[in-house]
Amino acid sequence: MLSRVAESIYWMCRYMERAENVARVVNVNWHLTLDASSEPQWGPLISIMADEDYFNEHYSGVSQENVVRFLACDRNYPNSIYNCLRQSRENARSVREIIPSELWEHVNKFYQEVERATLTNEVLESPHEFLEFVVKGSNEFIGRSYTTMMHDEGWHFSRIARMLERADKTSRILDVKYFYLLPRVEDVGSPYDNIQWSALLRSASALQAYRQHYGPITPPNVVDLLLLGYGFPRSVKYCVDRLQSSIAYVSGSPPFLYTNDAERCCDRLRSNLACARVEDIMKSGLHEFVDSLQIQLNDIGNAIQKQFFDFREVDEPVKIPGKPLDMPVVHEEPQVQMQ
Repeated sequence: MLSRVAESIYWMCRYMERAENVARVVNVNWHLTLDASSEPQWGPLISIMADEDYFNEHYSGVSQENVVRFLACDRNYPNSIYNCLRQSRENARSVREIIPSELWEHVNKFYQEVERATLTNEVLESPHEFLEFVVKGSNEFIGRSYTTMMHDEGWHFSRIARMLERADKTSRILDVKYFYLLPRVEDVGSPYDNIQWSALLRSASALQAYRQHYGPITPPNVVDLLLLGYGFPRSVKYCVDRLQSSIAYVSGSPPFLYTNDAERCCDRLRSNLACARVEDIMKSGLHEFVDSLQIQLNDIGNAIQKQFFDFREVDEPVKIPGKPLDMPVVHEEPQVQMQ
């Protein structure tokens, strides 16, 4: 598979996953505004994206309307839902002759409907309906890719993108809750505290799984499920396990023999998670653990970029002046590595 094709599939899926995760977080926070007993805060949502500088430069202050407009509709902010779906669609368009037609048609229609909604006040007037539509559209995309794509290299690159993006966002959501949503020690164990931990679980569609396996909500158990949960598809450990198997597939390396930095970085993180215990994480500091985790995920992303995609000057077609390329190259943004 040409590296530019693999990269287009990779970014098509990574942007789609990012749009879904942003929609999930905004939707949960919006629901908190309906509960008079809670005090929803919109600032932490900006912190999740690690783009406070852009927000402060372009918006007058933190409010529900400004944050929803920023994360859902902003035409210039690269990680808004609108821009994530636009980039996903552009990458899909560049490989539309290769991916299943059903997948391309869904991405194209999905983007057009989101574009129309974000051009009106529909998103601000009914954010829940819009955000639910984004989550469902992304889930349909995942289902169509699973059932219509050959499970070959292309499909494994799509899974690498999803798992990497999902693990990153799960860890960020957990980190923001730890630092920003619970500023006062006296709130620990209060109804307000439980509402926020429940909201955090809902943002990862994890509340029902948590109830079934843990019972009453406690911070260590929430951390255990979201970081180390075995078999839960949005836990960091689950994502890293699948990430490693897909990297091994596209690398073609023999079992337990690593031939590139992407494999080495991923196995190092997988081993750390396999040996971790939630008691030790809470004792040594959740933020420190998550911070190290995000650095390792960034290292994996950079190693994937270098190992599999940085060959564009070799395999891209030569552009002839006045003649368009048969297959446009889009990709974008390895430089937008969130810290």
